[in-house]
Amino acid sequence: MARGIPPMGGNMNNLLRQAQKIQKQIEETKAQIEAKTVEASSGGGAVTAVVNGRKQLVDIKIKREVVDPDDVEMLQDLIIAAINEAANKADEMVNEEMAKIAGGFSMPGFF
Repeated sequence: MARGIPPMGGNMNNLLRQAQKIQKQIEETKAQIEAKTVEASSGGGAVTAVVNGRKQLVDIKIKREVVDPDDVEMLQDLIIAAINEAANKADEMVNEEMAKIAGGFSMPGFF
């Protein structure tokens, strides 16, 4: 070993254990997030979209009174708006849950 360089054995083992613990927390949190859902609506509740933590659409509710065969475009717009808003809420949920693990350590795009 070169002079003046302290041995890394104990510190490296501690760092490795901490990294493994954090990795386990991340995996557990990801599983919990995937099971959670968020919902958003558009048109004053005319269309409601439910999205899970993986940003998959799991349910959509459309009030009967907004189904107008003469204005399909409006319904399409309401559906798109509800799904996009639900996806944004899912992103926020994921970021909030992962921030709990990171403890204020910012890693944009990591999760």
